[in-house]
Amino acid sequence: MFQTYNEALEWIHGRLRLGMKPGLSRMEWMMERLGNPENKVKSIHVGGTNGKGSTVTFLRSIYEAAGYTVGTFTSPYIETFNERISVNGQPVSDEIILQLANRIKPLAGELDQSELGGPTEFEIITAMAFVYFGETEGIDLAIFEVGLGGRFDSTNILKPMISIITNIGLDHVAILGNTYEEIAFEKAGIIKEGIHAITGTLQPEALKVLEEQAESRGSSLMRLGEEIVISDHDKAKRGERFTVISPFRKLDNLEITMIGEHQTANAALAVTAVGYLNKQGMVRADEPAIRQGLKDAFWPGRLEIVSENPFIILDGAHNTEGVQALVEELSSRFKKEQIRIVFAALKDKPLGSMIAQLEEVSSSLTFVSFDFPRAASANELLNIGTKSTNSAVDDWKSAILHEKQKLQGSDVLVITGSLYFISEIRQYLEKNIL
Repeated sequence: MFQTYNEALEWIHGRLRLGMKPGLSRMEWMMERLGNPENKVKSIHVGGTNGKGSTVTFLRSIYEAAGYTVGTFTSPYIETFNERISVNGQPVSDEIILQLANRIKPLAGELDQSELGGPTEFEIITAMAFVYFGETEGIDLAIFEVGLGGRFDSTNILKPMISIITNIGLDHVAILGNTYEEIAFEKAGIIKEGIHAITGTLQPEALKVLEEQAESRGSSLMRLGEEIVISDHDKAKRGERFTVISPFRKLDNLEITMIGEHQTANAALAVTAVGYLNKQGMVRADEPAIRQGLKDAFWPGRLEIVSENPFIILDGAHNTEGVQALVEELSSRFKKEQIRIVFAALKDKPLGSMIAQLEEVSSSLTFVSFDFPRAASANELLNIGTKSTNSAVDDWKSAILHEKQKLQGSDVLVITGSLYFISEIRQYLEKNIL
């Protein structure tokens, strides 16, 4: 038994070395031993390459505005580990993490000695979330974000009310495959027999796979750009304004404070899911709750304006599609301003395409590294870039301070490249820069 929170956390993170072993057998074994708590709470399952966390946040905020108590399971965390298991946007306490770890540890020990093999870090955390949301009185529904892929993800033993696949991009190619079709097949694994699904995927090859998989499982699939339409999009001062048309209703002049056209897509998926669940009578949210929930929704590290004077943006873009969305937004919002960028990333990401896109909009691009096992060095990133104005600095703290001092007038500083990087610097910025 763990005596302290830190002991429990050290044990959980220590499971990282076991790596990812595909299959749901360990999760099924643990949940059966625990009485299948994952089946005791109404749930929504959210997968996809980008936009999962934002879509979860829109859904949580809407249902919270409608008076529900909502659990969320997301990754990675931005400031504290406990964020991964939250209720109404508030992380659970250290004491609860300690209790949950002590519930799972004996089962992990048994699995370690079995033919199934020991559970991974993510499987343990998922099991903790299932136990907490399934056994805690008063939680009305829980929204689970897929960790990686879908088919073999540890969350995929759920029997949700609805499944959402935000979009499909080329990420985690060493594990999921290096084509849109292969990755879509893995993501489509969360589409369950006879359970309704929604997707924001626009990539043709990927969408075809999702359609085929949904049809083979007797699941109806609602698609962005087909059954779901976004119109009248306009940029507000700090956010977006738009209309969503779905088979359930038309909602005009919706407002979100999360910045970026891609966020209107995530919001549209959430609104459509709410419309479907309203129609089915599973959980209900009226129009005022939808509007208020969308406006209140906040997800740190996603085109997050942390300061307006000086103007500093944090964005966790960590793959080609994420950087593309960031670049498009910077280009449309800051047409005349100088855009200075500090960039750090993991080695296994498509660094060439990410850096090339950032070079298109940056007046200054500074490469840094951070304390993470797979982080690329500043010089490795510099060697990939092609602009003569690029630079590499070993210490990200001094790089950010230097770039902040260089800002003039309405110039913008953007810090991006990895959610893990954003997680490390966010607290530092609040205490030392802002």
